[in-house]
This record gives sequence, C-alpha cells and structure tokens, in this order.
Amino acid sequence: MRDLVIMPAMAQRRESLNMGEFAEDAIIVEETSAPKRVNHFIEANTQEVTLQHLQQDCIIPSFASMEETISHQSFIGVVVDAAKDYFHGEQFDIPEIRISHPINGRIPSALGKKASELTDEEKTLFYQRMCFCFEIPSIVHDEYGNRLALSIGGVRAYNEINLYSKKSVEKFKIFIGFRNRVCSNLMLTTDGLQDKIEVLNVQELYAAALNLFHAYNPSKDLHLLRTLGQMSISTSEFCQIIGRMRLYQALTPNQQKRLPRLLLGDSQINAACRAFVSDVNFKSTGDSITGWQLLNLLNGSVKSSYIDNFLERNLNCTEFVQGIQRAKLGDSEYAWFLG
Repeated sequence: MRDLVIMPAMAQRRESLNMGEFAEDAIIVEETSAPKRVNHFIEANTQEVTLQHLQQDCIIPSFASMEETISHQSFIGVVVDAAKDYFHGEQFDIPEIRISHPINGRIPSALGKKASELTDEEKTLFYQRMCFCFEIPSIVHDEYGNRLALSIGGVRAYNEINLYSKKSVEKFKIFIGFRNRVCSNLMLTTDGLQDKIEVLNVQELYAAALNLFHAYNPSKDLHLLRTLGQMSISTSEFCQIIGRMRLYQALTPNQQKRLPRLLLGDSQINAACRAFVSDVNFKSTGDSITGWQLLNLLNGSVKSSYIDNFLERNLNCTEFVQGIQRAKLGDSEYAWFLG
C-alpha cells in the first residue's frame, strides 16, 4: 500500500498542501490510531521530560540586562499553535520533548549552604539544550511497508546566545518532514529545515514557523523517498561508500572542501555498519540494499548526536544519499564516494 491516508479535514486541503499525485490516491478514514512509541527521534545524550516539568520545575534564564529569554515551553507552544493554525482541523500528537545539559543553581538566600542541605525550593534548574517533535497522525503515508507521519519540531540551545550581554536575537531551529513510525527516524530535506532562525520575540518565531510550513512541499519529499527505494546499491558498493566515508575523516581540510560536505563521524559510520547486518527493518537480506534502506541506516546512526547538531546531520544524510543516487546516474559531484 502506498496511498496517502488523510482525515476529512485534510481532504479539503489537498490543493493548498500540494500533495500532487499522492492526493489523487487518497483514502478517507474516520480515525487513525498511533502505535505505541518504542524508539525516539533522538536517543543518546538526552532525557525525556514533560511540558509540565518545564513549566513548573524550571527557571527561565535572563540576559545580563534581566530581560527574560524565550523559554523552552514558549518555543514549543508557539510552534504547536502555528501548526494547528496552518493545518487546521488535523490531529496532533503530544510533543515528545528531549533535553540535555542541565544547569543547576540555587536561590540567593541559599548561598553558602552545603549542597546536601539544600531544599527543593532552594534549588534552580534549566536545560541548556532542548528538542521536541510531534506528529500529525491524520497526515500519513505508506512507503515500502513503513508508515510515515508528517512531523514538526524544533531545537533550541542556550549556548548559542550570549546571556552575559543585553538582550539580543535568540536562535532557534524548526523542521517539518516525515517520520518513520517503524523506527522514529526523521527524514529531513532542505525545504523542511530552517536552521538559522533569529528572533527577538515569540511573534517573530510564530511567523517563521508559518513561513516554513507554507514553503514546504510534502509531495516533493514523498516522491524523493519513493525514488530512493528504486535505487539498488550492491554490497560491494556499500562497502566502497563506507570506506570512502571513513577516508573522508582523514583528509585535510583543503581536500575535504573539494568534496561534498559530510557531517557523519566515525561513531555514526560504525553504527550504520552494524545496522547493515543487524537492523531488523533495514539490514541487507541479499546482495544489495535500496537507497531507502541506506537513508534509514544513516538516519538511525545520527540519533546518537547531541541536540545542537542532530538536525544538520539528519539533513546531511538525505543530501548524501541523494548524491549517491545522482552519482549512479553519471553525475560527478559524489562520484568520489563510489569510485
């Protein structure tokens, strides 16, 4: 089955969402059921928290001028509101929130106290880095036996701004793309990622989210994923690709500049190799794999990345597999990784 499954409200928005050929084969269903989530869209170096925890247990960092920053919970709320306004009438899952790098502190009256003597009321906490993702389960697509759900999320890292100065622009990243429900892998393309959003307030953040949703073309991504599944990569070609990816790490900066950008390091390459022989969903079962499998092997490997560079690596996986696809058709840009 490769039909796009949409709710009735989605049927009225086919043209505005530009689903193209996928909307022609749409099936109208009364409800969708989200399977129990086992995997996370990002895993290592992070912990899952609730929105309530961010709202009730965490302080909001301020600039040196005592002007407050945009909190993590405000960021999540603004993107969710923008999504609900743009995709009006659709279903929305509760955001999955992952955090890292907790910053512990204490209130002024607790200065000088031993750490063991601090009460909960005297402790302060916020997280330097946070990412979140939520699905729109009423906009789904089946591809190669995998259910893909349109997903939206964002990343915020306080270490990217100078809190020791007066209030200045704050940096955010917002994405929209399809998420593989089998493994929770995100599959991002350039059109679905805004990685350099700089705003002063939540109103500008809301506008940036709407602009991203408006510019995004889901049918283009679905077409890409389908064509990648039609590309065959032999085991020897996979080994050649992996070998070149390892060699890339040893090249000088000038040599790397003459080649396409590759953001995956040894740990990600090792993880992709292990998955090639052992991953339940995407391992090789013969003498070749498809581009679809390669994309998911690489996407799965970057889920161990830190929050602040996870999205860029995820996008780089898509760029890389697309480049291999072009190289197999005779394009020279990524030919080095095959030759």
